[in-house]
Amino acid sequence: MLTLPSAVRIFVYTAPTDMRCGFARLSMYAEAIMGQDPFSGHLFVFFNRRGDRCKIIFWDRSGFCLWYKHLQQGTFQRIDNPAQSTVLEIDFVRLSLILEGIDLYGTKRRKRYRRKMSG
Repeated sequence: MLTLPSAVRIFVYTAPTDMRCGFARLSMYAEAIMGQDPFSGHLFVFFNRRGDRCKIIFWDRSGFCLWYKHLQQGTFQRIDNPAQSTVLEIDFVRLSLILEGIDLYGTKRRKRYRRKMSG
């Protein structure tokens, strides 16, 4: 898929999104609803109601890029959102597993060091 620097953050919009939306509307969601700067270079992930389509937008210093995946069969796994917020931050590994169709809840993550972020 993508190779990302460790500074890139991944934000998932948890409400279903109309996949007819283009760059302007998705970047507006990133800013107005998710509270993030769409020009930051971070990834903004959107899924449709059925869960068989995903769009990811990001700014690459000269324009917006759009990555779009439409499953021919099956659905993407829904992400648990206990806080019921409209935005959820995930890591690259979790995004990769979701896009590859691997059950997140059937796997176990071993303990790793994670530096606490300030702010």
